[in-house]
Amino acid sequence: MKTTTLLGVTRNKKFSPNHVGNDGAIFSLVIQELEKMGYSVQLWDEDTFLAATEIPHQYIFTMARQKRVVKKLQQLENEGKIVVNSGFGIENCFRTNMTKNLLENGIPYPKSYIVPTDYDGNDVFENLPGKGFWVKRGDFHAIHKEDVSFAATAEEAKEMLQEYALREIPDAVISEHLRGDLVKFYAVRNTDFFFWFYPYANNHHKYAEYEHINGQSVYYPFDEKALQQAANASAEVLNIHIYGGDAIIDKHGNFHLIDVNDWPSFAPCRQEASVYIAQAIAEQFELQPVAVS
Repeated sequence: MKTTTLLGVTRNKKFSPNHVGNDGAIFSLVIQELEKMGYSVQLWDEDTFLAATEIPHQYIFTMARQKRVVKKLQQLENEGKIVVNSGFGIENCFRTNMTKNLLENGIPYPKSYIVPTDYDGNDVFENLPGKGFWVKRGDFHAIHKEDVSFAATAEEAKEMLQEYALREIPDAVISEHLRGDLVKFYAVRNTDFFFWFYPYANNHHKYAEYEHINGQSVYYPFDEKALQQAANASAEVLNIHIYGGDAIIDKHGNFHLIDVNDWPSFAPCRQEASVYIAQAIAEQFELQPVAVS
């Protein structure tokens, strides 16, 4: 029987800060699982994808994030091709878009404001409760560590906005600082797969500098199933299937999602996750596993 050929587009290294190896590893495992199911996979990087004048493949799965690549994926989807995660979903995960979508759809998310990086007012800071603020690049994901920064005062926050403006970043998200336990999760939408952990306790270096701001984990009890449901709801709102994120759990067991990402590394659970991811990809392509002759 003829094998269906899928196109897999990898993530450019600069969009995998501190996770180049991990991102490559999960993508490779997913390809292996798809091949076990009988599919053939052609592998391109983002530059090859952009340079291609024709894309013969009907089915594409990707970790790509480059804005030009995302736009090309969206164009292909408008032409009838199937993409996982959707280029529209990838764009929804850019910080400003994510903040708007989650707040407008009732997903538990910190009180936040979207401001231009030349903002010099005080009303935003006066309207945010608690002590300190998070200043986050709005137009994209975090690439540099400064793209997500804690400011103890409004003046510090304004200095960060000025730095963003110098880097030609048009807008930023200013969020309240929530006290509580930080947890990280990985998931595949509409499946039973949901893996969460405490990054401080698991030596997750990306978060090491935040521990002195938030304090050590206290391990407040919370409803894991409710967190999974909220995460799945956020994935539906953002139109992504392979995703992960972060949440803050307060002393009462209440939680707020503080970030949701399209196709993260799944580093601590990649072997198990790859099976669910491959199945989700095949389901979105509305294909049955192809028999290998």
